[in-house]
Amino acid sequence: MAVFVALGAFLMTLAGGWVAQRVTDRRHLVLGFAGGLMLGVVGLDLLPEAIDAAGNPVFGVPAALLLFVGGFLVAHLVERLLAVRQVAHGAGEERVPQVGLTAAAAMVGHSLMDGVALGAAFQVGAGMGAAVALAVITHDFADGFNTYTITSLYGNARRKAVLMLFADAVAPLVGAATTLLFTLPEEPLGCCLGFFGGALLYLAAAEVLPEAHHEHPARSTLLCTVAGAGFIWLVVGIAD
Repeated sequence: MAVFVALGAFLMTLAGGWVAQRVTDRRHLVLGFAGGLMLGVVGLDLLPEAIDAAGNPVFGVPAALLLFVGGFLVAHLVERLLAVRQVAHGAGEERVPQVGLTAAAAMVGHSLMDGVALGAAFQVGAGMGAAVALAVITHDFADGFNTYTITSLYGNARRKAVLMLFADAVAPLVGAATTLLFTLPEEPLGCCLGFFGGALLYLAAAEVLPEAHHEHPARSTLLCTVAGAGFIWLVVGIAD
């Protein structure tokens, strides 16, 4: 059942990427909405789940929050190292394609954990599985939208953006399938969610949202960001 439901997540992810491709004439609005979606996914979905699942504190701080900060810093470090390398090769201030691929890889990792969480929920019971399935299928539309948008944002070719979108769509299937072979302990799952959450928050706050307001500092862009976060709030509320 978990793998069958993950097929729905696969289709929703592709649908999100397809929508992102069709609205290029409103790029600033797309980026504003994507930034809001990422903020909502991290703050309203990933982080609460990670804190609940990650177990005992480490030196007074929940392990999920430590890994959340670690993910944020790793994303910052990776971006800086790639940017310095690009400048050393004479690329100036151009955007670094590898950063977009790294960001998309974080989205794929997040989707993989979604699939694992889906499979684990069905191991607990059908009711829990149905609730998690609703959340995963609904917000995977946002995942596909973000994966395609952020890969393209950094100057990657359309072929690479589509490839990362497909990887993000397949990830929940793979994650759900792995739970047919073993049961993943709750604590490592929570730690992984915390780490991916930190990386995604950095990308939303330091890259996607500033780019959205760079050429079009319009009120409509801000409203799209609020709408993106509000959409995830609605999804989380329905799932609960």
